[in-house]
Amino acid sequence: MAFNKQYLIKEIQEQFLEDDGRRPWIVAFSGGKDSTTLLMLVWEAISGLNEIERKVRPIYVICNNTLVENPQVLKFVNAQLRIIQQRATEQGFPIVVEHTTPRLDDSFWVNLIGRGYPAPNNIFRWCTERLKISPTTQYIKEKVAQYGEAIILIGTRTDESSSRSASIRKHSIKGERLSKHPLPNAMAYAPIKDMTTKEVWSFLEFTKNPWTGDKNNELRTLYLNGSGGDCPIVMDVQTPSCGNSRFGCWVCTVVKRDRSMEALIDNGEDWMVTLMQVRDFLYETIDRSNEGYDADKYRMPIRRNKAEGVGPYWPKYRYEILVMVLKAQKAATIQDPTNQLISLQELSAIQIVWNRDHIYEYSVGDAYRAVFGDTVEFEDRSLEVDNERKLLRDICNDNPNDELLIQRLLSAQKNKGLLLRKHGLQNDIENILQEHVRPTFTKFENY
Repeated sequence: MAFNKQYLIKEIQEQFLEDDGRRPWIVAFSGGKDSTTLLMLVWEAISGLNEIERKVRPIYVICNNTLVENPQVLKFVNAQLRIIQQRATEQGFPIVVEHTTPRLDDSFWVNLIGRGYPAPNNIFRWCTERLKISPTTQYIKEKVAQYGEAIILIGTRTDESSSRSASIRKHSIKGERLSKHPLPNAMAYAPIKDMTTKEVWSFLEFTKNPWTGDKNNELRTLYLNGSGGDCPIVMDVQTPSCGNSRFGCWVCTVVKRDRSMEALIDNGEDWMVTLMQVRDFLYETIDRSNEGYDADKYRMPIRRNKAEGVGPYWPKYRYEILVMVLKAQKAATIQDPTNQLISLQELSAIQIVWNRDHIYEYSVGDAYRAVFGDTVEFEDRSLEVDNERKLLRDICNDNPNDELLIQRLLSAQKNKGLLLRKHGLQNDIENILQEHVRPTFTKFENY
């Protein structure tokens, strides 16, 4: 069925007023063409209701920041979210804008640089769960706990891909507008599921955006620059519409090339070259056995659980990647001081993980000083801690090995607390005690 705007607006209004609004709406917003189309339609539908009706149920506009988003896209999205909240408040809409981010312990750099996790590929795509699914799932669970149930509005379309189409059919309920959601007490609503890509761009081109006041000029420019300049938005069926470029994490190694970032560089964003170099290096380290991949070069022969097999990155490569990321951070902040590729909290967490892995030949502080020339301590050096260490040194004066043992035990407990991952503390303590009484362990056993 061809896209009928008025019919869809009416449908959204009917859904909004159904069940007396006892279930909040959670609108997934990424700032892309589909989620923008979805929110614009919801906004227009709410605008057509009277003051009492439009306050029937709360609407939460939720945006997930993986902390490794393309900086240009992130800047655009954050600006959109700020103005969405401002305009919604001015117009008395029941809209609340909220953000989700991964836990520090789950962040991309804490796992890749800290723990040595390999760059993600199609077989071992460990990043999706930690960076996207888990934060959003936790948010939805909290809303369900608060209200009892919730409805998630998504900009998924059957025209987008065969896998998306199959997923929509799998969860749909015959004769119902709402579909099943994997989480209990949650339903999904995909108002634009039948729109084609051409219809989406036509809608964005000719419809005034209710929060910016224009016809999505900045969004179309972003797609234009991310498509290498080949992004015609025309209405004839012979000419392809804009939208083949997909923006995502700038570190993504699941794809062979990040064509959107390449296009942005070609369109004048020269500072992103250092980001591209990091991504391309990570792609080189992916295990591609059928191409003569040398696992011993990048990866340790012992896994993190001490089992034999291709394990985490060697410490020297974790350090090398950290230096590359910090150099990219330096270039990014020169371009715009608000750009942040890796946070100080992540750097501190990486140092904690290195301490737990007994990586003493490299330090985060050395890498930071090498790039920025500043001395920043990424371990606790407070006066209270210094006094505790002095007292411990005095007590263990005759037994310096005991001093080291106690420091390591205290560090193990503290590290678990900081990284929010309590399980495994007993094993860490047992390993430390075993090493204390059996100092002749091999190098690989330390990792």
